[in-house]
Amino acid sequence: MTTTPPAIDCWVNVSMGDMIPPEFLEAVKKDYLKGGDDFFRSYEPPELLDLMDGLGVERAIVSCSATEMVKQDDPRPRRFVEQHPDRFSLAVHVDPRKVMGDLWKLELVVAEHPVACAAVVPFDLDLPPSDALYYPLYAKCTELDLPLRINTGLPGPPVPGECQDPIHLDRVCHRFPDLTICMAHGADPWWDVAIRLMIKWKGLHVMTSAYSPKRLPPEVIHFMNTRGRDKVLFASDNPALGMQRCLTEARALDLRDGVLEQYLHGNAERVFFGDRNPRY
Repeated sequence: MTTTPPAIDCWVNVSMGDMIPPEFLEAVKKDYLKGGDDFFRSYEPPELLDLMDGLGVERAIVSCSATEMVKQDDPRPRRFVEQHPDRFSLAVHVDPRKVMGDLWKLELVVAEHPVACAAVVPFDLDLPPSDALYYPLYAKCTELDLPLRINTGLPGPPVPGECQDPIHLDRVCHRFPDLTICMAHGADPWWDVAIRLMIKWKGLHVMTSAYSPKRLPPEVIHFMNTRGRDKVLFASDNPALGMQRCLTEARALDLRDGVLEQYLHGNAERVFFGDRNPRY
């Protein structure tokens, strides 16, 4: 009897309905992801748990910002990790321009809540992650032994995207060898560069958030089936790209024995939920 492997979803949004959508996200919805009426919506924990339980998702990493977790009285993501810390962890977005301010907030959130990773989006700054502006964040994540999620690939919004070429991470991996990095939202159109970098650097990985699994190029599937079985992580970007759609497509991929289990669960378990050894 064939069983369906469980999953960890490494990128889930729970607060998209709470904001006034910026113009660039409206463009992403309409022109890039072809989103429906539920593209901008929010969740409460019971509703998201029902969705996860129906799809075999054991855990989800919920996106938030360092500022909202510290400054708001009742930030929505906090409800998830406080009510169900065994099912939800946080990806804490940091603004490197705020330097120590956001890093102190990150420390507070890590001390008080289950945090899977810090997160940064280079196209928000139009600065490549090799820029020295990011270095305090890299040092802090190394000190906390906290993985870092960095968006790569051309972004969906109509903004400059060269800053998200994965080649910029080559220098970062060299200068911060103890830092665990997971590229997010794929690496299109630079998949070959991303694959070569992951072969080169032990601490570098990629998640397929905001990228339809059935659209993954052949070279990525080959990498997953060979040298990259421990390097590629599943993620949806729900509700922008639905969890059900992504899991259905992921489970239909032409993968060798054991690779699907690593993609859906094992790699995220190791990268985001393994033992940590903070340097303090």
